[in-house]
Amino acid sequence: MADLFARGEKPEYLFWVGCAGAFDDRYKKVARAFTKILTHLNMSYAVLGKEETCTGDPARRAGNEMLYQMQALQNIEVFKMYEVQKIITICPHCFNIFKNEYPDLGGNYEVIHYTQLLATLIHEGKMKPNKKLTDKVTYHDPCYLGRANHVYDEPRAVIRSVAGSITEMKRNKSFALCCGAGGAQMFKEAEKGNKEVFIERIEDALETGASVIATSCPFCMTMITDGLKYKNKEEEIKNYDIAELIAMDLDL
Repeated sequence: MADLFARGEKPEYLFWVGCAGAFDDRYKKVARAFTKILTHLNMSYAVLGKEETCTGDPARRAGNEMLYQMQALQNIEVFKMYEVQKIITICPHCFNIFKNEYPDLGGNYEVIHYTQLLATLIHEGKMKPNKKLTDKVTYHDPCYLGRANHVYDEPRAVIRSVAGSITEMKRNKSFALCCGAGGAQMFKEAEKGNKEVFIERIEDALETGASVIATSCPFCMTMITDGLKYKNKEEEIKNYDIAELIAMDLDL
């Protein structure tokens, strides 16, 4: 973003990479896949690079309101500097907090989850997937994309564009079970109980008989992958992010 502004250019979109996209080795692959798609489509976008920090979502979910507001206000100032109006996120947690909570602090933007963008581009004919995926696919709804923001149809439309159909889990859409990592649960030890949430959720996925579990959230990807390892299924069943499915379909 700084380089483009120095040349007098203003990109249409800020692509918010997020902590997972920047630091988690598995989710870096998702960030790369999505940037390949944006570049392939000649989209006008930029990233903040070293100027990007956390949105403050984990701090707020864990109860540290002061840290959240410090991080949010810092981001809002950076956005003002670069005249940011449209933000694309690959993380539903970033999407939710930018869309629903930053306005309280004066940060008002058009916030787009990448599945919404891809679904729109496919619907408008600007992107034409090849329907190469022949594996049976099921999709896990992230809480902060589904129940929190009612984004159910777009991710499914994108998956159908590459796979043709989806085999739904018994608990899906507004009834979908959390992966077990939301609400800052990702960063704390499991509480006492009979079974961890991610194990319960991976059992839902395994019941479908699908060989590909599609996700669209870094936390969900971590937990679904852990579940597959727990069940010793990581060799026969793959967990791909929707962005990766599109990138593979387009040979990017």
